Amino acid sequence: MRRIPAVLTTAALVLAAAFAAPAAAQADEPTPPDFQPAPVAWAPCTSAGLASAGAECGFVEVPLDYADPAGTRIKLAVSRIKASVPADQYQGVMLVNPGGPGGSGLAYSQLGAAVPDGAGEAYDWIGFDPRGVGSSVPALSCIPDYAGYNRPDYQPEGGQEAEWLARAESYANACAANGGELLDHLSTVDAVTDIDSIRKALGAEQINWYGFSYGTYLGQVYGTLFPDNVRRMVLDGVVDARDVWYEANLNQDVAFEHNIQEFFDWVAEADSVYGLGATGDEVEALYYSTQDELRATPAGPIGPSEWNDLFLGAGYNVLSWPGIADAFAAWVNDKDAAALKDAYDGSTDTTDDNGYAIYLAVQCTDAQWPTDWDVWRADNTRVDAEAPFETWANAWFNAPCAFWPAKAGEPVEIDGSGVESALLISETFDGATPFNGALHARELFPNSALIEGVGGTTHSSSLSGVACTDDKIAAYLATGELPERQPGEGSDVQCDPLPQPEPTADAEGGDGSGASTGARVAEGLTRR
Repeated sequence: MRRIPAVLTTAALVLAAAFAAPAAAQADEPTPPDFQPAPVAWAPCTSAGLASAGAECGFVEVPLDYADPAGTRIKLAVSRIKASVPADQYQGVMLVNPGGPGGSGLAYSQLGAAVPDGAGEAYDWIGFDPRGVGSSVPALSCIPDYAGYNRPDYQPEGGQEAEWLARAESYANACAANGGELLDHLSTVDAVTDIDSIRKALGAEQINWYGFSYGTYLGQVYGTLFPDNVRRMVLDGVVDARDVWYEANLNQDVAFEHNIQEFFDWVAEADSVYGLGATGDEVEALYYSTQDELRATPAGPIGPSEWNDLFLGAGYNVLSWPGIADAFAAWVNDKDAAALKDAYDGSTDTTDDNGYAIYLAVQCTDAQWPTDWDVWRADNTRVDAEAPFETWANAWFNAPCAFWPAKAGEPVEIDGSGVESALLISETFDGATPFNGALHARELFPNSALIEGVGGTTHSSSLSGVACTDDKIAAYLATGELPERQPGEGSDVQCDPLPQPEPTADAEGGDGSGASTGARVAEGLTRR
C-alpha cells in the first residue's frame, strides 16, 4: 500500500520493484506437497535490536520456482523469539508480516512482547523477510536513489506527465535488467507458498498468523490455499481482496483525502501552538499555497513532490501528526529549510529502493494493470477532482506497473470458509486499507469477528495501547475465544481508536510511513 518514498518504508513505505507470478505459479496452485525444506539452522542474530531481545536468526531455503523444486534455490531470512512458558502451555509458532508488499519483517519476532497480560509468551514469534526483501537472498534493487530529491512535480500539467512516464518506464526496465529469474517469481502466491515452506522448516503442523496491511492479504490467500494449516489469525488493516491492486490505489486516494482533512482540522485547533490557521480550510489553503511556493522556489532539495510526501504520514497514522505539523510550522513561520529536510529524511530512504521494487513486483503481477495510459489518465483525473491531496502522487508511485515486464497472473479468489478462527481489526477511516475491506473479509471468513476503532484514521493500529482492542487480542491469543459475532454486516465490537495526540506532545515521527505501534516495542519498526 502506498507509502512515502523512503521507507517507502514500513511499515510502509519502503519500496522497490520486481515481478511475479509465472504461469506455473497461478493462484490456484499451492505448494507441491513433495517439497520439504531443511530445518532452520538457528544462530544468534547479528542486528543489535534482535540480539538484545535474545532472538535467533537463520534461513529457509526454498525453490525459486515451486514448479521446479529441484531447480534454483533462494533463501528466506527468518528470526525467532521462543516461547517462555512450560511445554504444556505452548501455543505454537506465530508468523508476523508487517505489510508492504516489500516490508522487512525480521524485527517483528519482537512483537509478542507488546501483547498484554503475557499472552504472547506462549508462542514462538517468527519474523521473516519475504522473497526478494531485506536480508533474504537475493534481494532486489532496481534504481537505488529513485526516491531521491528533486523529483518532477506530481501534477501532470506542463510536461510533468511525460517526465514521470519516462521515469516509470526506466524503473521497470531497470528491474527487468537487475531482477533476472527472480522477477517472474515474486507474486503473493509465491510468498504464501514460502510461508508454508517456513511452516514445514519449523516442524509445525499449523501456524498462527499476525498480519498488518498487505500482511492481511497474505493471510487471506494463505487461509484460502492452506486452510487446514491455520490455527489462529489476526488481520489488522484489512486489504479488500476485490480491489487487487489498481482499484485499491484509487480507493486509497479518496480515503487519504478524508484523513488529511482531519489533520488540517487538528492543526487548526492547535493554532496557538503552530500558527498555521484557525480553521481547517485555512490550514489546507496554506498547505497548497506553500506547495505552490516550493514549486517556484524549492527549499533546497524539497520541492512540491517532497512536500506532498512529507504529509502523507498524516493520512496513515495520528502519531505522525505533531512531527509533520512541527515541520510545516518551521518552514512557514521561520523558513527553516534544515528542519524541513530533516523531517523529509526521516520519512524517506533516498538511497535504498528494495522495498519499493518488491512492492511493484508483487502489485504489478498479482493482477493485470491497464497498459493504456489513457485509462490511467482518465481515472486519476476523475479521482483527483474529488481527492487532490494524494491522487497523482499515488499514480506516479504505481506507474511502473504500466510498463512492467513480468507476466501478470490472476488474483486468488478468497475463500475463508475453511479457516476456523480469525480476528479482524480496522479503524473506520483507515486510509491505506479502507474499512470496506474489513467488512468484506468478515463476509468471506464466517468464523471471524471484527473489531472497529470507531472514527479512527490510523492504519494498522493494534497493540498500540488501546486497551479495548489490545485486551481482546490478548484474550484471543490466550484462549482462542473470539468476540461474539453480531448479526448484520457491520463490526462485531466497537472500540476507541488510537487517540489523536496532544499538539504539544513530542513528535513521534512525521515519518510518512504510517508505522503504528505494537512493533514500537522494537525500535524503529515501521509497517506499510
